[in-house]
Amino acid sequence: MRVKSGLLLALLLCAGTATGCAHDNRAVSPEEARKLAGSSQAVAARQKVEKRLRKVVREYADRTPLTLGMVAVWDDCRTGKGKQPFFQDGSDTYKIKCGMTVTAYFGADPRHMDDVVDGILTAGESGSDIPFTHDEAGSKLLAYYRHDGPNPNGPKDADPSEVFAWGDTLTWDPVRDHDPGRLVREPYAAKNDPPVRRFVREPRSATVAGVRKRYGMVFRLELMSGDYYTVFKSGRTRTG
Repeated sequence: MRVKSGLLLALLLCAGTATGCAHDNRAVSPEEARKLAGSSQAVAARQKVEKRLRKVVREYADRTPLTLGMVAVWDDCRTGKGKQPFFQDGSDTYKIKCGMTVTAYFGADPRHMDDVVDGILTAGESGSDIPFTHDEAGSKLLAYYRHDGPNPNGPKDADPSEVFAWGDTLTWDPVRDHDPGRLVREPYAAKNDPPVRRFVREPRSATVAGVRKRYGMVFRLELMSGDYYTVFKSGRTRTG
């Protein structure tokens, strides 16, 4: 059997340590990670980014034909690595790094998909945080639902069900092909363990199936914050 020299060296180094190359190679302990994630600076950054993302959700609810049915928030502070002598990806430069995703689920009437799409595109042109407009892609999508144009994805492709711009991803139940495998799914329920990990569903009893049953179809809006709070090993912090 032949082993590449780099891999052999890594195995020898692991064997020579007290713990072997244990999978737990964290930059900080779970206790310190919790302390950092719960600091006043982290809390302020967390509240600021959640307020910004929820404001976008509110604009969709107030300015478009979509009806808000449920909001899910995933907030996660990841612990960095101790050292990465091999296969470096930058995760050994920080102690913790926090990011957030806010996903909103809206109901809509599939019988008036052209009006729904037009309303979203029009709202995007009225000075809001909605990034979708009557540009080339938006106009083709609207023409498709008005039966004035072909499938913008191609004549043999499935019914369009997603657009994205500026980090916003808008997905919806297919209207014409009725493929149950492409329906918007229920949100993944992560462990709720603040401040390092938080999962919130509002209302708590709401479901995607319930929104679909009430309105006919579901739109899912996914908004990602990027890394809103980072504590580097040097002690420097970064927000935003």
